[in-house]
Amino acid sequence: MLVFVYGTLTDPERVASVVETFEFVGDATLVGLHRVDGRYPTLAPGGHTEGRLLETPDMGALDSYEGVERGLYSRVPIPGDGTSEDEIAVYVGDPTKLDATESISWPGDGPLESRIYQYIENGMVRVRTND
Repeated sequence: MLVFVYGTLTDPERVASVVETFEFVGDATLVGLHRVDGRYPTLAPGGHTEGRLLETPDMGALDSYEGVERGLYSRVPIPGDGTSEDEIAVYVGDPTKLDATESISWPGDGPLESRIYQYIENGMVRVRTND
C-alpha cells in the first residue's frame, strides 16, 4: 500500500525500525491539507504539504507506530493523482493530543475522525506525485 508521509516517517532509518519491507517511490505533495507542528506533526485544512510516498505491505506496524488504537492518529484514504493507486493512506493526528502549535478547526459535526473524512470527501484533497 502507498502511504503519504510528511514527518518522522520520511527518514529511512526510522521507517526501517518500524516495518520490515518498504520502499520510497518518490516525492509527493498533499494538496488541501497543511502541516502543523506539535509534539508530533499533524495536518489541518487548507494549503499543501510536501512529503514522500512510502510503499509497504505492513500497515499494521505503521498503525501501531502512529498510535491509531490510542486515538493519536487516524489513517485516512486520500485520492491519488498520477499514481497506480486509487487511494493513498495518510495519517492525520488529533491536534489536542499532539499539542499542535496552531489552533486547528475541522469543519462539520461529530467526532474528529468523522470531520476529517467529511472534509476529504467534500474538499479538493489529493496526493500529487512530483515527477
